This record gives sequence, structure tokens and C-alpha cells, in this order.
Amino acid sequence: MTDSAPSVRLTESTRVESFSDAVMAIVITILVLELRLPPHEPGRLLVALEDMWPSVVAFLISFVRVAVIWLNHHALFVRIRRVDRTLIWLNLGVLLSCTIIPLPTMVLADALRGGDPGDIRVATILYASLAAMNSATWIPIFPYLRDHRELMEPGTEAALLHAQRARPWVGVAIDAGAVLVATMSAVGALVLWTLSLIFLAATSEGLESISRRRRRRLPRPSEERAL
Repeated sequence: MTDSAPSVRLTESTRVESFSDAVMAIVITILVLELRLPPHEPGRLLVALEDMWPSVVAFLISFVRVAVIWLNHHALFVRIRRVDRTLIWLNLGVLLSCTIIPLPTMVLADALRGGDPGDIRVATILYASLAAMNSATWIPIFPYLRDHRELMEPGTEAALLHAQRARPWVGVAIDAGAVLVATMSAVGALVLWTLSLIFLAATSEGLESISRRRRRRLPRPSEERAL
């Protein structure tokens, strides 16, 4: 009897990956298109370039966030062999939260350009709120995959999916904290955003990936004896 799993892998999971990659690439393209040189008089090019800093800062923040989303998405789908309708919808939820990113980016750049503290505070709260929503879209994915092991690549441990459940909640908690901090300090919120992105990027392959990297850096007993 012919095993139909490879054909399912090539048609179903691969198409979802390709579509998701295309969506994230389009989001990054939209972010780049927002980097426009302000109108300027001859001889004022340097001043116009300096005036672009709010757009550049907002772009870099959002580029890193999209990059971390892609990194986590890639690490997830490496372990997925096939998809069903529910998983497709869960994936679309992640993509929805990703496609919204250009909106708070534009709002944040405009607020930084205006320089009004109240506007910057509102823009920061909006960005942090949507960042928390992005983390929240990952919450149902890992429990669903844990209960539908037939969708996973052979050899994927249930303990891995169980441990991964905590990661989105950590992201939501940090970004929700950034919302509260943003009411008092936009810089403080930016620090929390950075911590959230570092955590989600460092653990994209699982919480145990940190301990694996730490073990690889530790010298082996034979190496210690040689020293």
C-alpha cells in the first residue's frame, strides 16, 4: 500500500508555509514603502534625511517584530507534517496580527515626528496592545497540536509542545506590561518590547533551546582535563 503522507506534506503544509512567507514578505515591503524622503528645498537634503528618523525608528522596530514572527513560524512548521482546517484558521490568525503591524508603525512614526508627548503615549499604547494581540494568536496553536499529534512530524515529543504553551503567555504578559508602562514612559515600553522580542527569538525552537545552547558553551570533562 502506498503511503499518502508525503503527498499531503507537499500539498498541504508546504502551501501554508509558502503563503505565510509571502504574507510576511508583503508586510515588510509595505513597511519599507513608508520610508519616504520628506519634501525639501535644494541644499536641504541633509536636514530632510535627519527628519526621517521617526520613520526609520518605527520601521526598525516593526521589521524586527515581523522577523521574530517569521522565525517562530518557521521553527513551528519544521515540525508540522500536515495541516487540517482548524490549524489553517489558527495560522490565519497569526497572519492577521502580522498584517496589522504597518498601521501602528505609521501611527508611531507620525507621533514621533510630531513630538507631542500625549500622541507618543497613545501611539505606544496602540503598538504594545497589537503586539500583545500578536502573541495571543499563538496561544491556541500548541495545545491543538499536542492533541492532534498526527499533524506533527514523527518523533516530535509531546513534552516539547507542552513546554511551548507557556511562550505565548509570556509574550502577552510582557507586552501587556508595556501597555501599562507606556502610560507613563514610552522609553520604558520600548525596553519591554525589546525584552519580549529577545525572549521570543531566543526560544523560537523551544524553551529547552536556551539550555541546549548553554550546555554547548560549557567545556566537556575531557576538555577540562586537557586544560
